[in-house]
Amino acid sequence: MSPDESDQDLKAELERLRKENEELKAKPSRGLNLKVSQKGAVSLYGLGRFPVTLYKEQWVRVLDMADEIHAFIAENDAALKTKGE
Repeated sequence: MSPDESDQDLKAELERLRKENEELKAKPSRGLNLKVSQKGAVSLYGLGRFPVTLYKEQWVRVLDMADEIHAFIAENDAALKTKGE
């Protein structure tokens, strides 16, 4: 590969990355979203700086406790803070 080809490849890759970056910036923030992690777990993005990542059986256990979690939050409302407090 000649230096000219190498330069052209780098410029093409840079242009592709710039375009991809602009497309990502143009997408509206969708709030919460889910992705499959590299290790095959479920990652929930949008709650904070880092995703919440659990394996599927862990998510099922948490989701099965939804009523208990809602009740716990209601019972402990006075002691709990919201983000930004």
